Amino acid sequence: MLSMFKSIPTHMDYKGQKLAEQIFQGIILISAAIGFVYGLIVEQFGWTVYIVLAGFAVSCVLTLPPWPMYRQNPLSWQPDIPESSGEPSQKPQESLKKKKHK
Repeated sequence: MLSMFKSIPTHMDYKGQKLAEQIFQGIILISAAIGFVYGLIVEQFGWTVYIVLAGFAVSCVLTLPPWPMYRQNPLSWQPDIPESSGEPSQKPQESLKKKKHK
């Protein structure tokens, strides 16, 4: 049962996060404008709230799950460097600091 949940992708790349944020803000802004205008026409503030909440629900469905459109630009990680068994690994900056200049 748990292996089924582990197979579900749970990540977004950085461009996907930016796209999700833009979609979220756009839907909220459009639903707020439509809700305000409709609420003003029918003179019921409740309709404004309902329309904004519906826009929020739609934006959550479109942006919270990691849909494939948010995973099109994966990061390319550097390859793993195996450590030598004799010496502890040092960062290049640390080895430069230990050198003495004459």
